[in-house]
Amino acid sequence: MTMSNSAEGLNEDKPLISGSNNHVVRRVVKVTLLFMGIAVLAFVIHNNANPFASFLRSSYYFHPPISAASLLSSSSSKVGDLMLDGVLKNASMKDRTVILTTLNDAWAEPNSVLDLFLHSFRIGNQTQWLLNHLVIICLDDKAYARCLASHPHCYDLRSRGDNFTNEAFFMTANYLKMMWTRIDLLASILQMGYNFVFTDADVMWFRDPFQRFHSNADFQIACDRYLGNPDDVNNLPNGGFTYVISNNRTIPFYKFWYKSREYYKGMHDQDVLNEIKSHPFIKKIGIRMKFLDTAYFGGFCEPSKDLNLVCTMHANCCVGQPNKVHDLKILLEDWIKFTSLPATTKASSPSSWRVPDYCRTSFDHHK
Repeated sequence: MTMSNSAEGLNEDKPLISGSNNHVVRRVVKVTLLFMGIAVLAFVIHNNANPFASFLRSSYYFHPPISAASLLSSSSSKVGDLMLDGVLKNASMKDRTVILTTLNDAWAEPNSVLDLFLHSFRIGNQTQWLLNHLVIICLDDKAYARCLASHPHCYDLRSRGDNFTNEAFFMTANYLKMMWTRIDLLASILQMGYNFVFTDADVMWFRDPFQRFHSNADFQIACDRYLGNPDDVNNLPNGGFTYVISNNRTIPFYKFWYKSREYYKGMHDQDVLNEIKSHPFIKKIGIRMKFLDTAYFGGFCEPSKDLNLVCTMHANCCVGQPNKVHDLKILLEDWIKFTSLPATTKASSPSSWRVPDYCRTSFDHHK
């Protein structure tokens, strides 16, 4: 019998308890209801005090979909996701792995970042075949038009209702929105059952990175600073280069990462990852996280020292497109010079980079 039915019973023609005790019973019922209301209110306040509480509870029930259909059935952007799935399917490797990058108008200009990025694949050591599996996610109409003219696998993000035009300057509102849109999109791609290597377009590819990835990891990420141990959460990650396997650990991880932007307001995805990488929820889902050695996956923050080992180099620790383009051109020149050396020379005396150059002081000028 519910509480409402019990209360109604007190008003029936034949009372449950007669006489003066009737008044006492009514008071007991009122007091009981009052205490129940207070208990419910306290429970709500307690849960709302923790901004992750409801999310943590629901996250444990995420399961990777068998196909894209289950995602599309509940998607608010069915047309966009159908288009995305078509592009991903055409570019996918046999194990449903794709390489992803994002592009806007500013980086799509001729002789700019996009051209340097694609050129690195062509002059890299056995990297040209990887272009067959590269999907360029275009953030505005000019970037999409430029992509269609230079690459077979292009996805127009505007089909999901987003549009980013012009250069998104570091830490501006448009920059932050673009970074978090990227995390949300990557979460969707994982839900669709695709593994991915995400790479910023200012990452130059010189060797096949799959040869250097850890075989026992769900989520692998490059570093601004690498401390020597791939399992050390004190490494400083860089979200511009990641390798992620779609499974029931990475999907809730990405959703939690995206949700965390509401708690760490005004911070970009990389800094938020630094805040949450040791969170109890991350340990609870059991995600196997690895940090990539800068000896193979370097950048301007911490350059790879041996060109015999380097797979990728990132124009990180640098702001401003002209600074990046200037230094990336030097980087490619250094690589071409290295690859032209005799094999004995390469092995005996590892070459070094001439960069960062403009990027070394780019933050000073940015201020």
